[in-house]
Amino acid sequence: MRIHGMAALLVFALGACGTVPPPAALPPDVGLGLADPTRNAIFNTSYAFATPANLAQQPADAALAVAQAEYLAVELPYGPRWREFSPVVPMAFERARAEWRSAVGIAPDAQPQPVINALFAARYALQQGDAARAAAALPAPLFQGGGAATLARLAALPALPQTANAASGAESELMRQQRGGRGNIFKMGHH
Repeated sequence: MRIHGMAALLVFALGACGTVPPPAALPPDVGLGLADPTRNAIFNTSYAFATPANLAQQPADAALAVAQAEYLAVELPYGPRWREFSPVVPMAFERARAEWRSAVGIAPDAQPQPVINALFAARYALQQGDAARAAAALPAPLFQGGGAATLARLAALPALPQTANAASGAESELMRQQRGGRGNIFKMGHH
C-alpha cells in the first residue's frame, strides 16, 4: 500500500510541475541521407547558424534550419533519447527561440508544429521554383508579415548568436554522447 501511495504522489507531483508541450515532428523525408532526422537537425542547425553567409540568399535552406530549430526546442528537453545531454542545451534552445522567431517574423506565441509544417511547405515550394506557393504556405498571423515578407526575411537572416550557440552546443553534446559520454565538451559561445 505504501508503494502505491508514493507512486500516486509522484504522479501528482510530476503533473503539478507544469504541462509538457505537445510533441513536435519533422516530415519523414527530412533525413537527407541520414536515418535519424533529429541527428540531422542537430548537425544542420549547427552548420547553418554558425555563419550568416551559410544562409544568405538561401530562403529554402533558412526555412529548413529554422524549422529544425523549432523542432529541437521541443525534442531536446522532452525526448527520452536526449536525457544524457547537458541541461544547458535545451535551455539554450528555449532562450534562442525568441531570437529566431523575431528574425523570421514568427508569432511569439505560435505552437511549434504549425510553424514547422509551414516552413517545410515553403521550403518544398521554393525547391520547385514556386515562390507564390511558398509565400502562401507562410500565412499571417502565424508569420506576422505574411508570406512575401517572411520569404524576404528568410533570404536575409541576420547573425543569430543565441541560436548558433544553442545549435553548436547540441552538436557538441551529440558528439560527446557518441563517444560514450566521456567528458562534457559543451561550451556555450565556442564553435
